[in-house]
Amino acid sequence: MYYEHQGPRCRCPHGARCSGVPPHGGLAAAALNSRVRPFPMDAATEDQLRGVGVVTRGLDAHIVTLLSCVHSVLPSPPVVSGHAALSAALLTPPSDGGDRISDLPDKILRDIVSRLPVKDGARTAALSCRWRGVWRSTPLVLIDSDLLPVGSGTALQDACADAHRVASAVSCILHAHPGPFRSVHLIGSYLGQYPEVLAFWLQLLAAKGVQDLVLVNRPWPLDMPLPRTLFDMATLTRLYLGVFKFPDTTGIRRAVAFPYLRELGLCWVAMLRPEDMDFILARSPVLEVLCIQGNMLVNHLDLVSRSLRCVQIIEGLDLNITVKYAPHLERLIIWSSLIQDDLPRLVKIGHAPALSLIGYLEPERHTLEIRNTIIKAGTRASPSTMVPSVKILGLRVYFYIRDNAKMLPSFLRCFPNVETLHLESKETYQPTGKLSYKFWQEVGPIKCVQSHIKLMVFYGFRGERGELSFLKYFLESAPMLAKLVIVYNKRSFTSLTEANSKVQPLFSAKWASQDCSLLLLESAFQEGEDKWLLNFKTGSDFSTRDPFACAAALGRCHF
Repeated sequence: MYYEHQGPRCRCPHGARCSGVPPHGGLAAAALNSRVRPFPMDAATEDQLRGVGVVTRGLDAHIVTLLSCVHSVLPSPPVVSGHAALSAALLTPPSDGGDRISDLPDKILRDIVSRLPVKDGARTAALSCRWRGVWRSTPLVLIDSDLLPVGSGTALQDACADAHRVASAVSCILHAHPGPFRSVHLIGSYLGQYPEVLAFWLQLLAAKGVQDLVLVNRPWPLDMPLPRTLFDMATLTRLYLGVFKFPDTTGIRRAVAFPYLRELGLCWVAMLRPEDMDFILARSPVLEVLCIQGNMLVNHLDLVSRSLRCVQIIEGLDLNITVKYAPHLERLIIWSSLIQDDLPRLVKIGHAPALSLIGYLEPERHTLEIRNTIIKAGTRASPSTMVPSVKILGLRVYFYIRDNAKMLPSFLRCFPNVETLHLESKETYQPTGKLSYKFWQEVGPIKCVQSHIKLMVFYGFRGERGELSFLKYFLESAPMLAKLVIVYNKRSFTSLTEANSKVQPLFSAKWASQDCSLLLLESAFQEGEDKWLLNFKTGSDFSTRDPFACAAALGRCHF
């Protein structure tokens, strides 16, 4: 899966300038706690593994990047704060001799303790006999990063020792607290070194009713197996797993279910069989949000669920997606896709009557199928090839790959009622010709363009003729368009004056909408930077109408 970069061509979605390793110090790297290093090995072991080719040059950078990306999409833990340090001075008796804090009702004391880091919460038992049982009676919030020593070093030996001490403390806390466990985030341990500890943790978490669990392994190895005890956690409401091998579901008893699970995230989790995902969906009757980052081994995702509302995919690797039966699915978000053999993967929309947002679809990487019709260049629009419920659409197009750009009209015709279009122009390393303005003049009617689109955001603008030809056609054909936002990548142009000169040809067109405004913006990101990491958490936030519109990426512009 990880390899040394051998040449200039990279097949990732970052574009022609990608070097094969994401930029150092970017958004993803900022999410990683650098005090715990990715490799639990000393220098001699690392040299030995490099000598036999197990660890290659650049692999450590890939692992750091992988972990950084995983951490960037994990849900935020509950807010706790140790800034208000516990002190006997806080409990100094007032003039009447009473202890006002200790006289508070048990419910308020438990609320106080639940807002403290776990080590401070446990220490409250030493304050007085009144506090002795408060921590044990408070639903546990355990965030393992709160247990790291303040100011611990970054040397590999120190980091490994810190991680070991944290794992020991986690075991003690899980054993000492009677439960229930409201929220447990364990993301900093080298679980491959002590699998028996992982099994012990899962037994305690299952027995004591964990509700919110985020569990991430620090590889090595990448395929650390999860014990089947995972299936005993019937109290889960949210589960995120990172860098594990999912347990085989063959022979699992029929009674196993996740009756309260509403959100599931699988980040670089290896599944041996597609039936394992089918099992999870079938046994999670109220599951609303499914997030998959970096699918491993399994390359088919069949969505059959009465409850799913949102599916998010990031770094989908050779992944075929089929929406078979999802009557309540509102969002199908494919933030990024990877293909290893240049063969597009299937995205099939079957029964999804509530689907209102879909993207990013890429003709270069996706074969779109609506019901039983594969969409090709020139496919005629018909009721069997349309998804009329979609209002927000995201597309990525290579305007300088002729056959790729020719798919754009066919994709647009599949979604006749789109009101907001996000279109990203991708830079290509192998141009094969551009479509002229005449092609767009002769393309024929596209219903969403002629009748519904009110906002289009055009990303990655470089001022090339293929882009300008399409934009002129669009402005001349979209009478409902209220705003066109053109976003160029950071540092694409030397000045705002140059950027303005690139859009001047658009003003020679006869705009179909007299009320349309054009907004030109510089993105906060350069070509190839992983801007979708900023949007990921908004994808499953239903209070955010349009998760594709990332304010930070667009220079804090709201529309």
